[in-house]
Parts: sequence; structure tokens; C-alpha cells
Amino acid sequence: MERPPDAEQVGESREPPTARPAADAVERPPDAEQVGESREPPTARPAADAVERPPDAEQVGGSREPPTARPAADAVERPPDAKQVITRRSKTMNRANERKLAARATALGKSADADAFDELYELTRSTSPLVRRLAASALGKLAGIVSPGPAVLALRPRLADSHPQVRQYSAKALGAFGAHSKEALDDLRDIFNNPTEKDYVKRTVLSAGKTIRESLRIANEQARHFCRRCGTQVDEGEYARSQRAFQRVFCDKCFDEVYLSRRNFDTRVELKKKIRAPDGTFVQSDGERRIAGYLSRHNIIYRYDERIRIIEGYAVRPDFYLSEFDIYIEYWGMDTIDYKIGMLKKLKLYQQQGKRLISIYREDKYRMDEILKKKLSRYINLKESHQ
Repeated sequence: MERPPDAEQVGESREPPTARPAADAVERPPDAEQVGESREPPTARPAADAVERPPDAEQVGGSREPPTARPAADAVERPPDAKQVITRRSKTMNRANERKLAARATALGKSADADAFDELYELTRSTSPLVRRLAASALGKLAGIVSPGPAVLALRPRLADSHPQVRQYSAKALGAFGAHSKEALDDLRDIFNNPTEKDYVKRTVLSAGKTIRESLRIANEQARHFCRRCGTQVDEGEYARSQRAFQRVFCDKCFDEVYLSRRNFDTRVELKKKIRAPDGTFVQSDGERRIAGYLSRHNIIYRYDERIRIIEGYAVRPDFYLSEFDIYIEYWGMDTIDYKIGMLKKLKLYQQQGKRLISIYREDKYRMDEILKKKLSRYINLKESHQ
């Protein structure tokens, strides 16, 4: 680098000194003697710029430092990017859509409308096991209304479904179509003989197979069955439908009357379900809300207040049924005489059939998590369920 001219050289020279590069001017400003002799005052850098970007040793040599990394705290404070937001919203929308489709499948099953088949067929192919299960159940409820051939064809592939409850409900629905489900008997037999199949699925498969075979016998051998209410002889279709719905034999006329009476009862029960559990299920009491919350937190699938047959000719409505483990949970939350009589009858039925029953009482409500953990741990590895 050239040496800057001293004062004597400046005085002898007629030529003004050659301007040094701007960077050099900033890096080595002229001293007082040079300022006095120079006609061109050095250009001052703006004060703000001088503060914002002071030169360091390496910049004088001509190199530049890469920009300083932002502090880690700043990275934490950054809001989630669009992809994260969309992913969270998509998951929420998926759950909302699943509930909507599940409600639609249930409504179609109650519609008694033959035109519901096309929509239910599409729902049996849903990506949601819950929707597939309810769509299969709805097809069974429409036995005698929708055309049996297409319905059986829609249900048979669901016997190979990856979800056990879909297989269970499909088998039950096939039983409702009686002799028309003849081609499904081999599939049902394979499920029953599968050593890895769930016990509750096997029980449903066995019942459906018996109903189909009896319907075939009625059709082929003219076996005679009579309505339990009016004594009228029933055909194979009436036999299959009434067995599927009530596990009793009714002609179509009595079937409609019994069905209407049951539906009115169910409606009255549904109107009492005004308390919303954390997973969206509507229950009848705060104790049941706490039970539903515990089960959903541990990812345990349950069916709430559904009619379930536990003995030939009889059905119960447990508060909670854990179908994957064949466990029944009853919350005994009242203290009236009539309620206790019904409770004792129900307890006796569970005991006679050797069912896994967990009883929770009103005084247990405020220790619900502790008591449920203790009682469920007899049958379930709760850590595995929580995963």
C-alpha cells in the first residue's frame, strides 16, 4: 500500500492528491495536517451508517463477515409456518367430517328408504373404520327394504376389513339378509376358524351363520316358525329380520309394532342425553361424562348405551361396552327402589353369563380416574392402550 503524502509533499505539489478509494478513506481518515492543506474536504459518512456498520479489522483488509445468525430465542418466537397450520386444520376437518359421515350413515339406517343404498354403499368404502362400521350396520337395518343382492355384495368385502368392528357389523348385517347371504357362509366360517380373530367378532359370526343356515332351511325344507306375538307363520325373510333386530321371531306386522315401540323408548332415552363428554358423546350424567373422558384420554374405543345381546333372547343396554376387550362398564348413579331392582336384575344377568363387568357407583365419582385405572388394569394394559 502507498504511503500517504506528508505535509511537505503536499505543499510542493501543484497537483491535488489522488483520491483514495472510499473504503480506504473511511478506514484511514486524513489527520489534521492533511485537512489543513487539502482543498477537498473528505466526505463524511452519515452518522447513522457509521453506527450501524462500523468497520472491523477484517473489513479493512477487504473481506466481509457473513451476517450474524439470528438468536435462538428469535427462532422460537417465530409463528408456525403455513404447512404446520394447514396440517393441524386438515386433521380437525377430518375428525369433523368423520362425525358428519357417521351421523349420516346412522340416519340412513333409520330412514326405511330403499334409495339410501347407493349412498350407504359409498360409505362402506370410507377411509374411516367408524363410518364403514355404521354403514354396514345401516344396510342390515334396511334388510327387507333395499334389494338384497347388491346389499350382500356390498357387505361381503367388509368381512375382510382391517378393523375388527367393521367385520363384526358386516357379519351381523349379512345375517339380516338371511338366505340371500348364502354365498357368505364360507367367509364367515373362515373368520370363525381364524385363531387370531377377536372373540366378540367370532360370537357375532357364529350367530349370523346360524341365522343364515336356518333361513335356508326354512326356504328349502319348509320348516315352520311362528310369530311370538300373534302366532302367524313367518317366512324366511321375516325370520332373518326379526332375529337380527330382536333375537325373537316376529311377522312383519308385529315387527313394525315392536320396532316402533322400541324406537319411541330409544327416543325418550336419547332426549335425556344432554351432557357432552370431552370426545363429543352426549351422556346422561356427570359420572358418565367422567368415564367417557377417561376412556377417550386412554384411546379406548367404547360404545355408549347401545343394546347388546349377551344371552339368547335377551339384550342389555350397558352404559359403556369396550368391544375390543369384551368389557362392560355400568355407572350405578341412582338410589331409587325401582332403579335398584333393575340394577340387581342386570347384575344377575351379567354374572350368569360370566361377563367382565366393572361397576362404578355414585360415591366413586370424584375418584373416577383412580378407580377406573385400578379396575381396568385387571384386564387391560393401560400403557399400551394409551399409545
